[in-house]
Amino acid sequence: MKDSLREILEQLKGGNISVEEAYETLRTYDDIGYATLDIHREKRKGFPEIIFGEGKNKEHLLGIFERLMKFHKKVLATRINKEKADYLIINLQDRYPLECFHYHHDARVFYWVSKDYVETKKQGYIAVVSAGTSDFAVAEEAAVTAEFFGCEVKRVYDVGVAGIHRLLDRVSVIEQAHVVIVVAGMEGALASVVGGLVSKPVIAVPTSVGYGANFQGISALLTMLNSCASGVAVVNIDNGFGAGYYAATILSVIEQSVAKAMKQEVEKNEDSLS
Repeated sequence: MKDSLREILEQLKGGNISVEEAYETLRTYDDIGYATLDIHREKRKGFPEIIFGEGKNKEHLLGIFERLMKFHKKVLATRINKEKADYLIINLQDRYPLECFHYHHDARVFYWVSKDYVETKKQGYIAVVSAGTSDFAVAEEAAVTAEFFGCEVKRVYDVGVAGIHRLLDRVSVIEQAHVVIVVAGMEGALASVVGGLVSKPVIAVPTSVGYGANFQGISALLTMLNSCASGVAVVNIDNGFGAGYYAATILSVIEQSVAKAMKQEVEKNEDSLS
């Protein structure tokens, strides 16, 4: 970020860009009245601001979505029902290619990718493991979110502890992942089981699936928080997005560390030859 700031200031000093152009590049937020958009977030965190669609009216959602398209090559909105997705497409397709918009009904995720955007896939993959078919929507929210951020995802679904043999047959796929997301409702025991089997970071997602004593996911949340398996982190109930984002962040850190190590090794070899 410091390098890009210096580059902008050098361009301004050299007269290659105007003061207004420099300001537009450097400003950190965009105030559109009903929303203040954090357009600087991608520079700080590596990923742009994400829109939480639930509770927003269609007009505000459209305004926020289209405004973010001005600053980024990709825009993601979560918790989007079909009515809102249709509204976005109807109001945007006359100005942007229709094939650039994607809606995942089960995950309730809507996103746009610019036609000129070239995706660079991160090394390794994320395993998304779900206990039952009733957890499918939350698992898909996690998987689609991670894929949006350039991660490869392998899905291992319907392998809950009530039939543990199903999970054991897929352990090698899970163990070879860089990060594992485990999605489970009911008592939420799957996260502890997976955490005890693999050596990779496990992100547990409790779901609100279950009968009355499940308390809309509270029982699964408490089970996961009290896991006796080491290396298990827990996100909020039904928060597939949070798990997918967290997993993508881990892969990004790994990728940056590997790139830095390789650069240092090249510099070291160049110094030894000089």
